[in-house]
Amino acid sequence: MSLIKFNNRNRLFPSWSNDKLKDFLSSDDFFHTDFFEEDSLMPAMNVKEHDNDYEIEFAAPGFSKTDFEVTIDENILNVCGEKKKEEEKKEEDYTRREFSYNSFKRSLTLPKSVNLDQDVKATYKNGILKLNLKKKDEAKEAFKKKIEVL
Repeated sequence: MSLIKFNNRNRLFPSWSNDKLKDFLSSDDFFHTDFFEEDSLMPAMNVKEHDNDYEIEFAAPGFSKTDFEVTIDENILNVCGEKKKEEEKKEEDYTRREFSYNSFKRSLTLPKSVNLDQDVKATYKNGILKLNLKKKDEAKEAFKKKIEVL
């Protein structure tokens, strides 16, 4: 009978050798995923153009109406969201404290057809922040022509 040495260090990743695991963790690709990119933390945005207005939607679930600040500076629309949450529970022999912080800021250059004299309507419902920006009267009557494709 002969004894065979058993190596259980690779038990976590049986199909990977230690060298492959070291290569994966030390490669630049490990820290260059979308999670670490700044844009991945931004809410998804939709912009729709209608005859009389523009509709801009931001997917920002978990926020409340008071967490948003929407401003227009010159022709730049700034949308900021910031949410803070702290919870502390004390018992006789322990203290549990949890906190979270989420924020974002998006800035958009508005087209010249937006009427900055009109109020912007902002609503927040079911995790969607919706902005409606009215168009100028002359922009509503834009020239449209159908072009036949040959």
